[in-house]
Amino acid sequence: MSDLVTYLPPEQQTIRDRCFHPSGTFVEFTKEAIEQSIPDRFEKIANQFPHRIAVQSGADVLTYAQLNLISNQIARTILSCLRSPGQPVELLFGHQPPMVAAILAVLKSANLYVPLDSSYPVDRLRYMSVHSTARLILTDTEHYALARKLAAEGMEIVNIDDLDAQICGENLNLALEPLDHAYVVYTSGSTGQPKGVLHNQLNVLYSVFVESNRMHICSDDRIGLLHSFSSSASTKYLFTALLNGASLILFDVKTEGLERLRLWLIREGVTLCDFTVSLYRSLTHSLESAGNFPSLRLILLGSEAVTQDDVALYKRFLHPESTLIILLATSETATIRSYFVNSTGDDHSDAVPVGYPIEGKSIALLDETGNPVQPGKVGEIAVKSRYLAVGYWRQPDLTRAKFLPDLNGGDERIYLTGDLGLMLPDGCLMHKGRKDFRVKIRGYGVDIAEVEKFLREHALIKDTVVVARRNEVQEARLIAYFTSLTQQVPTTSELREFLVKKLPDYMIPSAFVKLDTLPLTMNGKVDRKALPEPKTNRPALSMSYVAPRTILEETLSQIWAEILSLDHVGIHDNFFDLGGHSLAATRVISRVIQTFQLELPLKALFDSPTVAEMAMIIALNETKIAEPEALASMLNEVEAMSEDETQRLLAEESARSGRADGHE
Repeated sequence: MSDLVTYLPPEQQTIRDRCFHPSGTFVEFTKEAIEQSIPDRFEKIANQFPHRIAVQSGADVLTYAQLNLISNQIARTILSCLRSPGQPVELLFGHQPPMVAAILAVLKSANLYVPLDSSYPVDRLRYMSVHSTARLILTDTEHYALARKLAAEGMEIVNIDDLDAQICGENLNLALEPLDHAYVVYTSGSTGQPKGVLHNQLNVLYSVFVESNRMHICSDDRIGLLHSFSSSASTKYLFTALLNGASLILFDVKTEGLERLRLWLIREGVTLCDFTVSLYRSLTHSLESAGNFPSLRLILLGSEAVTQDDVALYKRFLHPESTLIILLATSETATIRSYFVNSTGDDHSDAVPVGYPIEGKSIALLDETGNPVQPGKVGEIAVKSRYLAVGYWRQPDLTRAKFLPDLNGGDERIYLTGDLGLMLPDGCLMHKGRKDFRVKIRGYGVDIAEVEKFLREHALIKDTVVVARRNEVQEARLIAYFTSLTQQVPTTSELREFLVKKLPDYMIPSAFVKLDTLPLTMNGKVDRKALPEPKTNRPALSMSYVAPRTILEETLSQIWAEILSLDHVGIHDNFFDLGGHSLAATRVISRVIQTFQLELPLKALFDSPTVAEMAMIIALNETKIAEPEALASMLNEVEAMSEDETQRLLAEESARSGRADGHE
């Protein structure tokens, strides 16, 4: 594996050189800046920009001075609870500024944080909580009851809402080092259980160094964060903002909805935002004219394969002065490749590349024996760097299998990604999918083995295999094929209800296909390529099919069928049992708004997840025809809802339909 050469061809270098904030206030993030701890760098920035907005979620705003004070108070509370440094501390909050304050507090107290997503099933969260070996969990009043469910015997819970405001808010000035552990994030694991990826502070600082200089981040930037704090992607943008004096602007797409995302990008003047490809497609498909989001100078895509259609959407609908950046990254490596696209560049005739090298991270393509492949051949992407994850938390065997020492005796290590790639003659990398069966669903990493493991636990399932297939709009979705132990075949509704108690929404298959036997290869293994394409007819549900009775129901049924890629939909069929999810729900609402010109809140689908119920809502509101300029406020009712009310609606729908939302 050769040393890294950070060469960019002239056209790529030209686009990159234009990636500046209009203010022109970019200050280079120096190599020397990574030779310190994250708290040291943050405190320097907080002292430099005390009155700038550090983190914001709607009206909930913290300046750098306020964020530093609060995190210092929480850090002192942590120190009073833990006897020694370097301990994991679990964090259970919403997508709000308190989570940011808690993250900084854990690092300031010389410990490492373990973020938990409250939308995950309790059993999954409980596994993470036990596996992390944390003895302390930080939370707030809203999530305190859930924290009590997760807390093992002897585990202490601290509600930061109850902290004494008189606790000292001065910096702690502990002796912290870049090699101190920073965090553990849990991802879907090949063993059927989530695995924790451990990073140190040096890795985070180096990532900030690379991202800041590559994208010319400055204190005037307003960096949007859509990713869950329990994902590795959130870490990159969280610290890239806070260690440069920029503003971190939080938005929870799952609860706020697609239309409000569009308005949020405009209202908040977001200048940089990383989207899952699925969300990006939903957003751009909802636009009607060119030149949208003039403040959004950088659009980043890296969760799934990007197509030429995605690039075309960028050129058609987004502001011509913006830049599209395509990334290749993993939880273990952070960004390892990037590709810049501008609004006037030439289109590729085939797939969109993931691009050229990132400083400090080189790659080789390896064959099945671990040797480099011949030029022009596909191989597994192996990353060589000093800045890789420390390993997998409490999984030394897996760490040794995936993280290899430098055969030349250097201080770099090699990480085997499991991704396949093809190197073009000029050093540009093409991504060729996964070596194993880990896939991306709506931007979330899913290990198919974990889905299969839980599906096999159903009393009527004999065997199962799960694959990812793309639908008509090129979105990956999970299809579960199964054989049954008896003549009694479980319905789709029953299987979803069973899985929703164990897995988050994105890991639940969109379709379930009953087979007499699973196809096998000559070697006796399941032949995944021989699995039939799922039919487009309505799945077997607990509810009997009832055809539309009115023109209104017929119109809605056609909208649902088109978005869900089904031949027909019954008026009493539950949207989520049909394979629908939160992003698909926003598309339904958008289509209904366009068709009927009504102001219809996003929560309407959660309140009325059948055609018959939605038809009744529309009939009751048919006189509320909105003027074109008023359609942008169709989610006012959702905006006025509190977090508790939103969670209540989702919980009620989960109870009815067996639906769960989740992030990785």
